[in-house]
Amino acid sequence: MNDITIDKTGWKKWRFDEVCRQVNTSSKDPVADGLEHVIGLEHIEPGNLHITKWDTLEKETTFTRKFVKGQVLFGRRRAYQRKVAYAEFDGICSGDILVFEAIEANLLPELLPFLIQSDGFFEKALATSAGSLSPRTKFKELADYEFLLPPKSEQKRLAELLWAADEMIEKEKKELEKIEEFKKYFISSNLLNGNKCISLKDLGTVIRGVSYKPEQVRDKYDSDAFVLLRSNNIDSNFRVNYNEVYYIDSVILKEDQNLCLNDIVICMSNGSKDLVGKAAEITSLNKDRISVGSFCAIYRPNNAIAKYLFQSSEYRNQIAILLSGSNINNLKPADIESVKFRIQERENLKEIILYLEHIDKTTERITLQLRASQQLKQELINKIF
Repeated sequence: MNDITIDKTGWKKWRFDEVCRQVNTSSKDPVADGLEHVIGLEHIEPGNLHITKWDTLEKETTFTRKFVKGQVLFGRRRAYQRKVAYAEFDGICSGDILVFEAIEANLLPELLPFLIQSDGFFEKALATSAGSLSPRTKFKELADYEFLLPPKSEQKRLAELLWAADEMIEKEKKELEKIEEFKKYFISSNLLNGNKCISLKDLGTVIRGVSYKPEQVRDKYDSDAFVLLRSNNIDSNFRVNYNEVYYIDSVILKEDQNLCLNDIVICMSNGSKDLVGKAAEITSLNKDRISVGSFCAIYRPNNAIAKYLFQSSEYRNQIAILLSGSNINNLKPADIESVKFRIQERENLKEIILYLEHIDKTTERITLQLRASQQLKQELINKIF
């Protein structure tokens, strides 16, 4: 991508408020207005323009901000999370989501979501955010952001190129989803639904995450600090990402809290019940000292079968049962240890584990392809804007 050049001869400088307007439409009665989708910040995945999860009006909500298909949703709170979505349906959303639409005389609507995904725009959003715990930006603070744009005919070509790159990413995601679904089926058919009862306590140890004070946060990783992972670092594909980590004074890090290869990181508490219990395996360590925050826990397995049990539908079902009937989205170490499975006693267990490891290698290969595609798309966006 570095050898691709874009000729910007004839491009014109614009302000953000010259190509985009904020839409402040509300719905007092979403049911009467035919609105079914309710979107909170938790439903917008960082870096993903497509909304794949939402609430419905069956769940009580105070949201009234309306959006329609074709508009762009931007998470104004904690802009470093890079939450931008292209609305593919009508709905209502959180007040912490700004609704944008293109001024079509100057900007092709299909290009707007990519402009907002550019590094330059996010830098502007971060620089204009106010508030210590939950920094927020406003449209009026983003209005004077400047960038170059080509004529409308060239905008169309660039939009087609960027949406093609996005389509490739979505295809790779769907391929991963199919593999994960097959793996769950294989685990259920070949490991579970047997006669031998075993608990996660039998297969490993749960270690609490690190509690820290604001004054113990450091600016960078060095000999006196460690990397701290949080729930946002746990991906849905049982993998950990190292984006937006914290650096904490290492004096408070206990030896057993230092992550090891093959450890499993678990989200123990979250505002969204769906995310509680989410887990990921540590397959690589980019620093010597890495741990998790107090809203997470470390599971240190002593048996190779454990990680596949965490990836089973049965695990998610039991977590849902543990959380049912409670208004507090919180798990204790004893809850994780109590999760039980009825596994099959098979002579070919070693071969089954080897096959699952083969699936893992296929998943890792496609995951690397996906990350490369995402990086190429972002580099292209930044070259354009």
